[in-house]
Amino acid sequence: MSLHPNLQSYADAWTQSIEAISELVQPLVEGEWNRRTPCPGWSVRDLVSHVIGMDCEMLGDPRPIHTLPRDLYHVTNEHQRYMEMQVDVRRHHTAPEMTSELEYTIIRRNRQLRNESRQPDAKVRGPLGTEITLEQAMRNRAFDVWVHEQDLRAALGRPGNLDSLGAHIVRDQLLAALPKVVAKDAGAPANSAVVFDVHGPVEFLRTVRVDADGRGSIDGAPSLGPAVTLALDWETFVRLACGRVHADAVSDRIKAEGDPDLTAAILRSFAVTP
Repeated sequence: MSLHPNLQSYADAWTQSIEAISELVQPLVEGEWNRRTPCPGWSVRDLVSHVIGMDCEMLGDPRPIHTLPRDLYHVTNEHQRYMEMQVDVRRHHTAPEMTSELEYTIIRRNRQLRNESRQPDAKVRGPLGTEITLEQAMRNRAFDVWVHEQDLRAALGRPGNLDSLGAHIVRDQLLAALPKVVAKDAGAPANSAVVFDVHGPVEFLRTVRVDADGRGSIDGAPSLGPAVTLALDWETFVRLACGRVHADAVSDRIKAEGDPDLTAAILRSFAVTP
């Protein structure tokens, strides 16, 4: 294996999640591919199309030349238009076409990972013509496929893998976004602290501290007098942070203490994925 050690955890997490997705969709009959998922406007077929399309981009395949219909209500910005292209081009594919393309893409990506000798800081193509590092691209894929595995599980009523390798990569990415959520988006006052107490398959206690200049940082030390404490389970934390659900729909799963206005502002700003 020539893969750089810094990239191995992302490759392992991607492999675990993509194989779980393949197992979930393999036995589906045609009608089940049309089930709604937690992603707005996306069916099971659409979600799997997105996963295939993004991995084809990692392989360097050319993007499809395709004109999107004008009536896709869930497509409202350039980022969504970019993502929708790989989805809409497959909207009429049958179940066997979907599973065979997914399998073929997994085989190709596994071969690519086996032969990957580039350094983590090598530049690769990112969404919308951006350039990102290989490490960032592989971390994004590990994040994306785990979250979409969970979307599929929700759509199909097949819970599982909430503590798999991808879950821990997702945790780290979502935690890194919390200082901005609290300090900038929710406007927490200077010299305040907000505690997140998450339980379940993935557990953690983190404190976001806002300094005198209004900048946020995060650490694992408890705060003696936090402005807000939010206690919730891991699955709800993920669904909120990935914009799959609004806080009012899961209020029974969130225990909040402290300033009610700041609590509401944090929960309003919780979604951090585009």
